[in-house]
Amino acid sequence: MAPLAACDDRPALRRELRRRRRTLDARAQRLASMALVHQLMQLSSLRYARHVALYLPEKGEIDPTPLVDWLHRRGIRVYLPVLRPLVENRLWFVHWRPDTHMVLNRFGITEPDLRQSGHRIRRLPPWAMDVVLMPLVGFDAQGHRLGMGGGFYDRTLAFASNTCGPRPTLIGVAHDCQQVEALPHQPWDVNLDMIVSDRQVLRPRPATS
Repeated sequence: MAPLAACDDRPALRRELRRRRRTLDARAQRLASMALVHQLMQLSSLRYARHVALYLPEKGEIDPTPLVDWLHRRGIRVYLPVLRPLVENRLWFVHWRPDTHMVLNRFGITEPDLRQSGHRIRRLPPWAMDVVLMPLVGFDAQGHRLGMGGGFYDRTLAFASNTCGPRPTLIGVAHDCQQVEALPHQPWDVNLDMIVSDRQVLRPRPATS
């Protein structure tokens, strides 16, 4: 499927990209997930990581969770994003284990129950992650992402735009049909180091003056 034409209307883009995603049946979703994971396992940033955050798919998002067994076999700790209590529109990354009790957050998204797993020893600050796999509504070849609109990842990972200090490798993952020719970009949007779909790996070049 060809990339969606550029458009400055973000709500319209989100509606069309979600519609594209919904056209994928269960078999297409499963095959896309397998192809995505195959692409991810080739990346040196993941092969040499020790702390990796990913997400549980919702509403047709491409599913990265088949990667978890491979990560565990390599001794890599897996984390999930959790809405931070008392802090608006920011995330914690909480260690996800087989015995982690899960609950629905206020958006109806499954996440670790902080009453069991919210202790500081189970969390890792965003700057200390090695890799963060981020869900996308849309992406373009320049590394720009279109998220759900809440700004959770942008606020949590804003520090990554600073060239000084430690930062994770930010990898957006999506179905290939979610590509857009060019996305509207705001100064506060966090750019991605890489975009991986079921069909390609995009490594955007840094902008030059």
